[in-house]
Amino acid sequence: MIKRILPCIGLLFLGLVPISGLAFGDEVLSWQDCIKEARAQHPDLVSARAKLDQAKANKGIARSTALPQLSASAGLSTGKTQGKDSSKSSSYGVSGRQLLFDGFKTANDLAAAQENIKSSSYNYQIVSSNVLLRLKTAYDGLLTAQKLMDVTQDIVARRQKNMDLVKLRYDAGREHKGAFLTAQANFAQAQFEYEQAGRNLELYQRRLSKELGRSKFVSLAVSGEMDVPQADQDKPDFDVLVDNTPLLKQFVAQKEAARLGVKSARADFLPQIYGDVGAGKTGDTWPPRTGDWSAGISVSFPLFQGGQNQASLARAKAVYEQAQADERSGRDGVIFTLAQAWTAWQDDVAQVMVEEKFLDAAALRSKIAQGEYSTGLIAFNDWTLIEDALVSNQKQILQAKMGALISEANWLQAKGETIDE
Repeated sequence: MIKRILPCIGLLFLGLVPISGLAFGDEVLSWQDCIKEARAQHPDLVSARAKLDQAKANKGIARSTALPQLSASAGLSTGKTQGKDSSKSSSYGVSGRQLLFDGFKTANDLAAAQENIKSSSYNYQIVSSNVLLRLKTAYDGLLTAQKLMDVTQDIVARRQKNMDLVKLRYDAGREHKGAFLTAQANFAQAQFEYEQAGRNLELYQRRLSKELGRSKFVSLAVSGEMDVPQADQDKPDFDVLVDNTPLLKQFVAQKEAARLGVKSARADFLPQIYGDVGAGKTGDTWPPRTGDWSAGISVSFPLFQGGQNQASLARAKAVYEQAQADERSGRDGVIFTLAQAWTAWQDDVAQVMVEEKFLDAAALRSKIAQGEYSTGLIAFNDWTLIEDALVSNQKQILQAKMGALISEANWLQAKGETIDE
């Protein structure tokens, strides 16, 4: 009974297998579609852009100190002293103040704000580069999962065909029962791996949906082929390449902002000089008729603020020292990351070439062995080893290609390539 049922189950199972990777999702996206969507709505990019806008606004706040400060006032009051008639007074006027000298504190604050804008801009590039890496990993993962569905479909068909062949030989008394049970187990394993590939496919769909910045999940499929580009053979100069990475540029900008912060903190020990002007009218009626004006220069000099200025300067120096150390450490870390990513890329691309040769050899061996087993020239044990090797190589080539594509994405991320590029 089992001998008759299993082939029927296999044929029914194959009839349910999708014939194309594009049938795995309700919406099909190309790589460019993914880039466009993620660039527009990924929450990490939205956050990084908002952080850049904050830095630009902080520069405007720092600039305002150097601009004239104008204010207007008006008042109307009435009062009475015992034994005297009530009195009224009214006034209005405008006043202005212009900073003339503050030890170049404002100039240093403005320059530091500009460096912070640079730092936020480089931070956006870093975030964009990280989003590109995760998006490419999710895209390649889903593409691999789709290809794996097709491969497991072929494996199920092959295991079905092999099981039928073993059954014929077993029914004819030319094969032992252990071989037939092994063929059944191989077929069951192939069915399981197809079902497993289907479950993993949904996980990659959800991962891509997340990296697109979508809030609602929709079944997705991606178009394209797993073409592995040739890796660069010439080893790049990592010590030169590091200077163009956004991460190191951010460290440099943060160090420069910290250096300017020290100069700004020192300016707190110097006098502040302002030019003051004012004009208005006063009187006992409204509107008042008596005009007055004033102009002058005021100087303030800090004598003692409870040690606040000294503590602020010490903190600014510590921040600068930390920024210097972060830059040195960051440079060493980026150089190592570049070297590591380039080496992994070279290795993974070379591994793909090796796996392709193994797959070609396994396919040819399987074709030859199929005919030899059907005619009784080789034993079942030898034939099944060749078949198992082909099945393994079919899956390994997909993993090797995915590894090479992700290694390329890691190399681009290490160099600082962004999703906007």
